[in-house]
Amino acid sequence: MATPLTADRLVAALRREGVRVVEHRSWRTHNRNHKGAWGPVNGVMIHHTVTSGTDASVRLCYDGYSGLPGPLCHGVIAKDGTVHLVGNGRANHAGLGDDEVLRAVIREDSSLPSVNENNTDGNARFYGFECVNLGDGDDPWPDAQLEAIERASAAICRAYGWHAESVVGHKEWQVGKIDPRGFSMEGMRRRIADRLAGGRDGDDASGGDDGADGCHGDGGGDSSPRYQPFPGADWFHPAPRSAIVTAMGERLVAEGCSAYAVGPGPQWTDADRRSYAKWQHKLGFRGADADGWPGRTSWTALKVPYQG
Repeated sequence: MATPLTADRLVAALRREGVRVVEHRSWRTHNRNHKGAWGPVNGVMIHHTVTSGTDASVRLCYDGYSGLPGPLCHGVIAKDGTVHLVGNGRANHAGLGDDEVLRAVIREDSSLPSVNENNTDGNARFYGFECVNLGDGDDPWPDAQLEAIERASAAICRAYGWHAESVVGHKEWQVGKIDPRGFSMEGMRRRIADRLAGGRDGDDASGGDDGADGCHGDGGGDSSPRYQPFPGADWFHPAPRSAIVTAMGERLVAEGCSAYAVGPGPQWTDADRRSYAKWQHKLGFRGADADGWPGRTSWTALKVPYQG
């Protein structure tokens, strides 16, 4: 669980990820907080607007309509890839959804349960992006728009230390919904995972970790990520002694990739390297890519608990 990002931090996170941002009207104070909770937040939800045209879609998502006041999301993703921010706080985008799905998102499960009931307030728990598309299966999804969905989702995940499993489609949350229609959420999560594993490549990208307002674990004000950031490939070669090594080894054992006779323990040994090679093979790596020296992609997939 996590404390919502301030408006400044949301804009900064998006721009660091290379997202083109337009701040629409008074979006920074535009919300439905007087109607219910906003936070703790647990993920990002993707929708399609069932409209055409950027200006009309942005106006609709900012103002809402009779019976459903705006904002109807936090950002509108146009076909050219621009993200128009329309709300900051609780927004009418997710409605009631399945509590089992929420628990799976919090755990960052690799697969989601089937949606079978609408019993949990999603407006309190998810950032929402509406993507301009008719949702008829024929309206195209330009590459620039798909890339913006990837970047915007990754920006929020990176700010919290979340993984791609924290991003869901409306249809994966609420019974009776079909959005987003026209691309695969499984494929989008793979794109987001690749981006998070590879680091930022935006115009103003910079090294180092982002600050975070919170993470999936208990204590919304705790700024520590849930999982240990990749320490870098060179970190392992001098045979470090660290709690990170122990935590890594315990995860390898849990994944059925143990080559340990004893342990694991804090000292990096050949048993750690052989165990890690088993993990790389399990992920499908071969040859030099499965030599037992951790890389960013395999490390991210392992989800080593944060050690400080």
